[in-house]
Amino acid sequence: MIETIPLPVTDDPVDRAFWQACLEGRLLVQRCGDCGHVQHPPRAMCPVCRSMELGWSECVGTGTIWSFTVPRPPLLPAFAGLVPYVVVIVEPDDFPGIRIVGALAGIEGNGIGGIDPETIAIGGPVRLTFVSLADDVALPCWAPVAADGSLEKDAQQ
Repeated sequence: MIETIPLPVTDDPVDRAFWQACLEGRLLVQRCGDCGHVQHPPRAMCPVCRSMELGWSECVGTGTIWSFTVPRPPLLPAFAGLVPYVVVIVEPDDFPGIRIVGALAGIEGNGIGGIDPETIAIGGPVRLTFVSLADDVALPCWAPVAADGSLEKDAQQ
C-alpha cells in the first residue's frame, strides 16, 4: 500500500459504484439510460440530455495510449517516492471516444511506477490493472502490453 498519497472519497453516491467495482477488479463507465451517452469520469447528470437516469457498463480492460506525461518534479510531495512514473490517458478498446487517466503500473500488486518512460509511445496497447492504496481504494492503472498480448518486460519487474 502507498500510505502518503491523497485518497479519493469512495462513498459519494455519484461514483460509489465505480470505486466498489475497482475493489472487485472491474472498471466501469457511466451510461445514460435515456440517450445512451457514455461518460467518464462519473457525473450526477448526463451532459447530453440532462437525464439523471445513469447506469454502468463494464470495460473489457484493454485500450490504447492516447497521450502520456512523466511528472517532473511531482506536483505533490507524496508522489516523490514514485519518480519517475508515467501518467497515461487511455482510450478503452470498447468505448471509443472515452478517455481514462491513470498511472502506468506493473502487473497486479507491483504498484505504480517501475516502467521506463522511454519505452512508452502514443498508440501503444495497455491492459487494465489495479493498485491497492487502502482497504477501500483500488486505483485503476494500466500496464504496457507487448505485441503478442503479454505484459511488457519492464512492467513485470
